[in-house]
Amino acid sequence: MKTVVWGIIGCGDVTEIKSGPAFNKVKNSSLLAVMRRDAKKAKAYAERHKVPFWYSNADDLLNHEDINAIYIATPPSSHLEYALNAIKHNKNVYLEKPMALNAHEAQQICAALKSSKSKLTVAHYRRQLPMFLKVKQLIDSRKIGEIRCADIQLLQPLVTEMITVTEHNWRTNKSISGGGFFHDLAPHQLDLLYYFLGDYKNAHGYAANQSEFYNVEDIVNGIIHLQNGIQCRGLWAFNVNDSSKKDELKIYGSLGEIKLSIFGDQIEITKNGTTEVLKFEHPEHIQQPMIAATVNYFLGKQDNPCTAQEGERIMELIDTFSG
Repeated sequence: MKTVVWGIIGCGDVTEIKSGPAFNKVKNSSLLAVMRRDAKKAKAYAERHKVPFWYSNADDLLNHEDINAIYIATPPSSHLEYALNAIKHNKNVYLEKPMALNAHEAQQICAALKSSKSKLTVAHYRRQLPMFLKVKQLIDSRKIGEIRCADIQLLQPLVTEMITVTEHNWRTNKSISGGGFFHDLAPHQLDLLYYFLGDYKNAHGYAANQSEFYNVEDIVNGIIHLQNGIQCRGLWAFNVNDSSKKDELKIYGSLGEIKLSIFGDQIEITKNGTTEVLKFEHPEHIQQPMIAATVNYFLGKQDNPCTAQEGERIMELIDTFSG
């Protein structure tokens, strides 16, 4: 394989700018076909983005012999079905987060990969953005000394601008999303915590539907004990007043602290009473760096930027916290 030739299953909102155009902008990568169950929307997407082929049936796309990689960008409820089918067709897979509805489904995907030649990368794309690579570098170089603990807080009102507005609010339909807004946004934070600080040993959490605005949990609380002894905690509340909004990750070390917003564009490094601020500009197609790394992995040029096993671990945390 010299070029990764892509087919997209689920050419919806997330693929318009965040990911879709990047498949033709990355070296040794091209987008050949898209699929969406709504044929009119599939055709319109293909015409809008100059994609040669479009389908309304996933099997037609999977049976296209020139396609060797599949981007699964559907809601989580269909990730398992499409991932297993792509693996069965010996296609490599770039799978949107969260990896599946729950950890059990994620385990099934991991099991299928073991008896297949297919490769799979989970689209935890923030790992490859310059801002988060810098945080990783600061931690690994012990800029703030030995890491002691970390604290995540994501506080949002019942209707938050962080969530992409869709025709049907599937993110609050548990059978489609796996849960509430926690299931959509927390994977970014939990994966970065894993990426920055390592795997976990134990975790405990609690979830509740306090407002009853949606039929899913709107507050989630969790504590994590990492294998290296670092302690972490997280609070996700999607029911607070607009003035209480917060998006913050703090990492505390023996010499200082790092503060950042997972959905923001700057890092604050405080050490010896002095704070340094680093600003970043995210790429237009925010998944492009991760897609580039995934292409290189599929071509055998680098390691997997986010393995299925790592994705499964994040799903286990989500299940533990949301119960």
